[in-house]
Amino acid sequence: MKAFSLQALIQSPRAYGSPRDYEQSKNAVDRNLADRLTSLTAKRVPRRSLLQFMGFNSISLNIYPVLAAQMLDMKEPEVIRTQKLGNGVRIQDIVEGEGPEAREGDLVEVNYVCRRSNGYFVHSTVDQFSGESAPVLLPLDKKQIINGLKEVLIGMKVGGKRRALIPPSEGYINENLSPIPEQFGPRRSLLSHANEPLIFEVQLLKVL
Repeated sequence: MKAFSLQALIQSPRAYGSPRDYEQSKNAVDRNLADRLTSLTAKRVPRRSLLQFMGFNSISLNIYPVLAAQMLDMKEPEVIRTQKLGNGVRIQDIVEGEGPEAREGDLVEVNYVCRRSNGYFVHSTVDQFSGESAPVLLPLDKKQIINGLKEVLIGMKVGGKRRALIPPSEGYINENLSPIPEQFGPRRSLLSHANEPLIFEVQLLKVL
């Protein structure tokens, strides 16, 4: 019996002559495909080849440094100390600053990332893709800033970083409190989570 390719089997079934020849050739092709699939699944694919297949090669990591950083640096930052305030705010010190200390009534410049308690992103002053930042000025006055964040910033030194879990009662109890995005979409997104705990990761840049 002649051996035919799968393409020939699909395109020209009449070339086989009798129906019996056609059926035998079809079965032979099926067995050949099954053998190939078995050998492929039996072999372990090297991790490097798998990453290249998925598109993660050395070239793509050089072109997309942010992606590379996310893949290579998956460790949680080391926590220096943890404290819980009487109002329910939980604070973790990540980096101890060395500059001037922020006090109540000061005007400070900060970068921050706001997330829901499940980790989902809400808003940030740092672009997630380009890494560019647009720091905001915040007065450490509970009439102008959410009280939980005010408590987080007081006592921080310039250059320091903190992470805090802020309960709703110490958060956006009204829509006029900072920090809040100017754009309608991000602003609406942030306020839609005002009734749940929020996580702020904040870096103190300046005390003005």
